[in-house]
Amino acid sequence: MNNHRTLAIVLFVVVAAFTVLLFGGARIDRYKPPIPERIVAAAGRVVFSGDDVRAGQRYYLARGGQHLGSIWGHGAYLAPDWSADALHRVALVAAALQAGRGLEDAGRFVHADLEALPPGERGRVEALVAAELKQNRYDDATRTLTLSPGQEAAVPALVAYYTTLFSRGSDAMSIPKGVVDSPANGRLVSAFFFWTAWAAVTNRPGADYTYTANWPYDPLAGNRPLPNAVLWSIVSVVLLLLGIALALFLYLRARAKDREEPQLVALGEPDPTPSQRATLPFFLVAVLLFVVQLGLGSLTGHYAVEGNKLFGLDLSRIMPYAASRTWHLQLAVFWIATCWLATGLFIGPLVAGREPRGQKALVLVLLGALVVVVVGALAGTWLGVRGRLGNNWLLGHQGYEYVELGRVWQVALIAGMLLWLGLVYRALRPVLQAERDRGGLTHLLLYAAVSIPLFYSVGLFYTPGTHISNADYWRWWVVHLWVENFFEVFATVALAFVLGRIGAVGQRAALRAVYFSIVLYLGSGIIGTFHHLYFSGTPLFITALGATFSALEIVPLTLLGFEVYDHLRLARLTQASPYRWPLYFFVAVAFWNMVGAGVLGFLINPPIVLYYAQGLNTTPIHSHAALFGVYGFLAIALMLFSVRHLVRREAWSDRLLKWAFWGLNLGLGLMIAVSLAPGGFYQLLQALRHGIWYARSPAVTGSDFIHTVTWLRIIPDVIFDVGALALVAFLGRAILKDRALRRAERGRDAAKDTVQRAA
Repeated sequence: MNNHRTLAIVLFVVVAAFTVLLFGGARIDRYKPPIPERIVAAAGRVVFSGDDVRAGQRYYLARGGQHLGSIWGHGAYLAPDWSADALHRVALVAAALQAGRGLEDAGRFVHADLEALPPGERGRVEALVAAELKQNRYDDATRTLTLSPGQEAAVPALVAYYTTLFSRGSDAMSIPKGVVDSPANGRLVSAFFFWTAWAAVTNRPGADYTYTANWPYDPLAGNRPLPNAVLWSIVSVVLLLLGIALALFLYLRARAKDREEPQLVALGEPDPTPSQRATLPFFLVAVLLFVVQLGLGSLTGHYAVEGNKLFGLDLSRIMPYAASRTWHLQLAVFWIATCWLATGLFIGPLVAGREPRGQKALVLVLLGALVVVVVGALAGTWLGVRGRLGNNWLLGHQGYEYVELGRVWQVALIAGMLLWLGLVYRALRPVLQAERDRGGLTHLLLYAAVSIPLFYSVGLFYTPGTHISNADYWRWWVVHLWVENFFEVFATVALAFVLGRIGAVGQRAALRAVYFSIVLYLGSGIIGTFHHLYFSGTPLFITALGATFSALEIVPLTLLGFEVYDHLRLARLTQASPYRWPLYFFVAVAFWNMVGAGVLGFLINPPIVLYYAQGLNTTPIHSHAALFGVYGFLAIALMLFSVRHLVRREAWSDRLLKWAFWGLNLGLGLMIAVSLAPGGFYQLLQALRHGIWYARSPAVTGSDFIHTVTWLRIIPDVIFDVGALALVAFLGRAILKDRALRRAERGRDAAKDTVQRAA
């Protein structure tokens, strides 16, 4: 295998893909929905200013933002999507005026009143409302938006409704009291919501579709799917089939060259270096964070039944929904990343056979820094949600999913990643110098390690005041590229090291598999980032790129069926092997990658599906199966491989790992089957029938059906929790028993020395 040529191909693919991604970002910036400097009534009276819209955005984000409902479909699922909600409320006021109601009555006109109109009259009213709202009255020269009669009449009703809602709170939407602390701030939040609704219903200049490609679906406002959503969905399916066929051909041809039977290396009594043993506290912290995350996940899910309460106890001031959901997501990132970072610290000395001087002390410094970041980030986001920090996004809440932590903690985390990178490099340097091939496996591990802090730092490119089209573009660099692509690459290389180290695969086969995976993941995944941005105020060609390349992202995941088979075969061949359960957890990774990321991911990727499903509980079906099923299980598998080489064999417990493996897998599968999937598809059905605004309203999210499937989740949650506690018990037992064994060994050695000296 010519590594230099293969590395050149990888670099070409990556550079070409990033060129397309950056070009798309530049066009998004150019064609994003404008924020008018003046929003005026027909008579010229200023209703809102551009500063009002931007201030409302900052206020909303500081109080939890995407965890208090969603904007343009991105955010939490319990409260409404405020863009869809505001749009429908404006459309109802416009409909009331078109139906002959007076200004005072128009604000009280509800959807039931619309449905009560005779069919012919209703059709006339809906046609007039759509024509009125879709007309673009924005003057780019003066940066002034002139409102239509319906929009002008709707503004006071919106301000009154949202100010009251966020001041008094709502159990049905899990909104605590006091989110809005004054009428002035209620007006600012309303201005922001109104602007997002305006962009969602107003046609682009010279076009017959809106700034958000006609999302959200709302027949009253005239928002219906575009033909290109259907076209590119069909193309994506065709490309998926072609891609799978080609990838299978190449994959099977490569497999034919690597039909070596595994020769597993026997495991002696572990003798880790000091810095390797220092990774044990990392893993312990990680599993404890995992358990806390599980508790918060159960609490967040329960809020769908009782709003702000837990079995009657009001938690809105202690742990409101926005805070519990923030912590649930942040802790997932923290504990998974901690396991992966600790594995990187462990692998360095394992590969090199020794460690640099002072490595242990620096590893412990990194652990302390990570603890400070985690505590600071959690405290800051909680204080932000509670309004204790004002709009302070430096220490508080930035408002965007997965990158909620304040900017200070974000920078500190990047600094910690850079320290980690330095430690990995220090340990690998002798091996890197010996490996003259810069396309070799050790160099690939270093390149993958460099990408971890590099792509997380992209989250610094926006602030809570950045236009949300731009902010979402950069945010998905972190969420999609960092998590789903470059962490995947790092994990793939680390896994190759792991399997190669235990003799499960040969060096050449491992290297070939790594390159094959990198080309497939990055070649499709980088441009596939656009599939998150179909309806974020982006140009239409983003839909074409996102649909086609996100379909190709599924191609490497379909090949994981072979990996499942190989890992299962290997695990069965090694029933008595010390690596049995780490291998089984790798089997789980391959299975959930194929099902969770592949099947369930493609379920919501095609534009025509996402048009109706964006912002609904269909997304958590995929996100739970992929985030924990893939990245969580991979973190556990890497941890187990590391711990297998850190503690004495007597401290290991296959029995506890068996409980952990089956509890976590069965719990996750049942959670999807009996709760997430039924709830998500029920909500999707309501969106297809009535529109996004209705599917996200309390009439659906608080319905008996949603409550029933939420209560049913208790069963899989308990099973999952049993698996998690078994994992904690395994690690705690392993650490304590290993310490006792080592202490006893030191005692025996000391006694032997005493006897020898006495003799």
